[in-house]
Amino acid sequence: MLTTKGNQFYLNNEPFQILSGSIHYFRVVPEFWEDRLLKLKQLGMNTVETYIPWNVHEPKKGEFHFEGLADLESFIKKAEELKLYVILRPAPYICAEWEFGGFPGWLLKEPGMALRSSDPVFFEHLRSYFNVLLPKIVPHLTSNGGPVIAVQVENEYGAYGNDLKYLNDSAELFKQAGINVLLFTSDGPEFIQHGSMQDAVTTLNFGSRSEEAFASLETFRPNSPKMCAEFWIGWFDHWGGKHHTREAADVAAEYEKMVARGASVNFYMFHGGTNFGYMNGANHYEFYTPTITSYDYDALLTEWGDPMEKYHAVKQVLSKYTDVPKENPVPSEKKHYGTVELAEQMSVFDFLKQKTPKTLIAPKSMEELDQNYGYVLYKTTITKQGELEMDITPIRDRAFIYINGRLERTVYRNDAEKTITLPFSEKKNILEIFVENMGRVNYGKHLKDKKGIIDNLWIGNQYWFHWDVYSLNPDEEAVSFIKGNDERFPRFYKGELSIEAPADTFIDLEGWMKGNVWVNGFNLGRYWVTEGPQKRLYLPGPLLKKGKNKILLIELEGTDAHSINLVDKPNLG
Repeated sequence: MLTTKGNQFYLNNEPFQILSGSIHYFRVVPEFWEDRLLKLKQLGMNTVETYIPWNVHEPKKGEFHFEGLADLESFIKKAEELKLYVILRPAPYICAEWEFGGFPGWLLKEPGMALRSSDPVFFEHLRSYFNVLLPKIVPHLTSNGGPVIAVQVENEYGAYGNDLKYLNDSAELFKQAGINVLLFTSDGPEFIQHGSMQDAVTTLNFGSRSEEAFASLETFRPNSPKMCAEFWIGWFDHWGGKHHTREAADVAAEYEKMVARGASVNFYMFHGGTNFGYMNGANHYEFYTPTITSYDYDALLTEWGDPMEKYHAVKQVLSKYTDVPKENPVPSEKKHYGTVELAEQMSVFDFLKQKTPKTLIAPKSMEELDQNYGYVLYKTTITKQGELEMDITPIRDRAFIYINGRLERTVYRNDAEKTITLPFSEKKNILEIFVENMGRVNYGKHLKDKKGIIDNLWIGNQYWFHWDVYSLNPDEEAVSFIKGNDERFPRFYKGELSIEAPADTFIDLEGWMKGNVWVNGFNLGRYWVTEGPQKRLYLPGPLLKKGKNKILLIELEGTDAHSINLVDKPNLG
């Protein structure tokens, strides 16, 4: 069991320095869990740390998933086989640049509910989730012979609220479930006052100036163990920004300061992985900035699992203070498969014609439509002629506006213009608005981030009622191609890749604009080539099979391209 005595951690009554790295099982295909964990072990680490995202495990209320990418217990067992300890962060809020900070979108259906608080409505949802999740963790605790040495209560709570009852009640749920290992909280040094608890170890999150950070902890909680639970060694990227990097020597120097003083450290990230599907989060400070598909993070391992210069620099530091394995990881095989023709195509509008719409008095958000991810088409008739002003503030996040079948405007929630003028040329006009959810905010005061059209639209100085609404999420429904005559974007494209031997590769989307890619039904994630920085999507080899592989793509903005290239090199910008 992990315990504390004064400013020291003890494991089974022996002094213990936690040397840890973050790997998020839900960002790595299960076939590669062992590879990534082995590389952590080869670095000289003794522990792996992971978040647990609520939205992965309960995507719909009362519907629980613990297989494939969501097979938490298999990940823990794999770590145990390699003689690694495990730190779990079930939160329920994880931040992590992950969709809605790990919360399921359906929580936003509750009007007036206070997230991350002792609000009885929120807490009852949490309790019912934990009633399913926590019993899966208990057998793997060190107290039961497993590898889990510590569990986190909430996450960076001091940077959000001050409801100490919520923190204590959350910890009580752990205890009632039989979680009797060490509990801890983690916050930035300036937020520990409101994020800490009496009966949990206070740990810190930071990327530099470790002496100052630990001095703050010593002032707040004298003679307690010193641990950086998130040592930020890189950073995440957002669409339209630059790819972040950090010098290996800088990381190694800061790391050595902490290790030399006996502090425990967890690398955030050891291996970042990928925001597959629609699972990228977003930040919202001055404006909304969605995170890209790659979660490479400029970590010790790349998104595709190869050791970086940082990896070797850190191992060099560790070798001065502890025994490190002699073996080093080598880069994996990547293949150049060449061009794949996406010969079949179909307008999304033709596909949606096959579906029966929901008829609503006024537009509703995606959450109210029981849809967490993907796209929604809203359609109504405007019986007014002329140049009419429309308030676009209720539209989240990006939308294509069509009048009488013609694309008139593309709008984005970051547009400076909040009211636009549209031409309604007929006495009766068909207005169609195709909306994309680009990822819910994962941090800060804008966490309640509803999607779709979240309120009725004010057009020509009045509200317009009676809407047909079509939901679209290719993760949840098969996209059957039909012959249609609609030439408009968004459009679906499909093709086949025939191969002899599956291996890692990268999908080069040069010539495409914005959309998502599915391989054999698996949603690889979003691309936005015109914004960057990421220009290619990482395709893990285990998602491919010998023989024919199906590729589906949705292009939102418009392109003349009809093919993609599968190449052996990444391009993160």
